[in-house]
Amino acid sequence: MWGIFKNRKCLTLFSAFLPVSLFADSLSPPVNVTIKEVKANFAVVAWDIPEGDPVIGFAITQQKKDVRMLRFIQEVNTTTRTCALWDLEEETDYIVHVQSVSMSGTSPLSEPLRFRTPKEAETQASKNEVTMEEVGQATQLRAGELIIIVVVLIMWAGVIALFCRQYDIIKDNEPNNNKDKAKNSSECSTPEHPTGGLLRSKV
Repeated sequence: MWGIFKNRKCLTLFSAFLPVSLFADSLSPPVNVTIKEVKANFAVVAWDIPEGDPVIGFAITQQKKDVRMLRFIQEVNTTTRTCALWDLEEETDYIVHVQSVSMSGTSPLSEPLRFRTPKEAETQASKNEVTMEEVGQATQLRAGELIIIVVVLIMWAGVIALFCRQYDIIKDNEPNNNKDKAKNSSECSTPEHPTGGLLRSKV
């Protein structure tokens, strides 16, 4: 008896027995199968492919410990080397095998990967730790930004104060300059003759 679940390009099958596959003689099983991330109801499986294998996809069998029911996930036309496992149960032991898929069939099963999902409370505590760390980093960044802003404002205030001082000096010197100009113009001017006419010399 099979159950079918589709998620994106993945085809997920639930069965009480191992799925029947056509093994490719020249295809090696995936290596370095590890868990990159695990939460109460979620995990990410990662693996590597031996160099030279004509792989076009992958297949994953997921099984609870001491339970015969399997979950079979297969995806083709992809080069990804990770797969997300959803709808897991907290505090549960799982066993995962990975297979490579080629045009001629599938590889043998990889070495079994065993992992255990944590409690939801542990996951929340981990999230809180990460959040506090992010808050601390954000606080440091904001403090640095405030320091830069204060320094820029002080520099602008100094420039404005210097400009105002120079402007006051120039304004104070304007009356003296005007007096000097008036004095110089009066000294250089020609005296006027009240009666007018031309002056004649006596012969």
